[in-house]
Amino acid sequence: MSEQTACAKEPVDLSIIIVNWNTRDLLAQCLQSVYETVQGLECEIFVVDNASSDGSAAMVRERFPCVRLVENWENVGFARANNQAIRESTGRYVVLLNPDTVVKPGALEALVPFMDTHPQAGAGGARLLNPDGTLQTSCYPAPTLSREFWRLFHLDAYWLYAHYDMASWGLDRPREVDVLQGACLILRREALDQVGLLDEDYFIYTEEVDLCQRLRHQGWKAYWLPQAAVVHYGGQSTQQVAAQMFLSLYQTKLLYFRKNHGRRAAQLYKLILLAATLTRLLLSPVAWLERSPQRRRHLILAGHYGRLLLALPKM
Repeated sequence: MSEQTACAKEPVDLSIIIVNWNTRDLLAQCLQSVYETVQGLECEIFVVDNASSDGSAAMVRERFPCVRLVENWENVGFARANNQAIRESTGRYVVLLNPDTVVKPGALEALVPFMDTHPQAGAGGARLLNPDGTLQTSCYPAPTLSREFWRLFHLDAYWLYAHYDMASWGLDRPREVDVLQGACLILRREALDQVGLLDEDYFIYTEEVDLCQRLRHQGWKAYWLPQAAVVHYGGQSTQQVAAQMFLSLYQTKLLYFRKNHGRRAAQLYKLILLAATLTRLLLSPVAWLERSPQRRRHLILAGHYGRLLLALPKM
């Protein structure tokens, strides 16, 4: 991608939007991978920095001067920050890209032709990989109360219901799915104009689930695109405030059920959460019989569930 293309403000093929919070080095690696891999597309790149304290914004200004940098004075959350850039962008398609990703060669170039030749596609998601190259979960069936119960009690170990059997999927063809993970998500401008942007009531987590739900309701389809491979380190921002983010995950899931399925469904989900939380806390002493670091990981998780138990009545 040429510097002139990166700096262009005329309508382009692709608007790439990266929301960052204190992941300077990973952000630099992500941006470098974008510059090295996007060929033959007219692109613009936005970085929205949510008041990082690690010099992220200065790094972008110094090393990537053609990136359109938006600096927030506070952390406004993932949905609102993405929407800031979407409103300024001009691309026929918008790509939401996490800063803790590395775009593999050919990934972004595979997304646009697919969307061009599948006009019913409102969204497409990359094949996400762990740093060791193994497959990472990047799409899900639509959340329901029964699926959440299945997931929380780890019943997929016996029969897959809350997740797709992605390990059995071939890499030669796209698959229509319900929900795509937001680490690398391409969105059709026309679809966004119809269903609206990300719901800013979601500070972080579940906003892409809500968006995919709205797209489906308006007749748009979502596809997992294995030809587009992206390494995703995962949770590099959120692990800095892990306990707070654990609560945020379930607050936003409750918001999703309340918004899309009604208050009764949200109350039933709270009961499912309560049952899963009590079960985990009752079993947590078993962690002392395990070896470290597994013991430490399970005890930290038990602490998160303890905080969730206290917070549930007010959610």
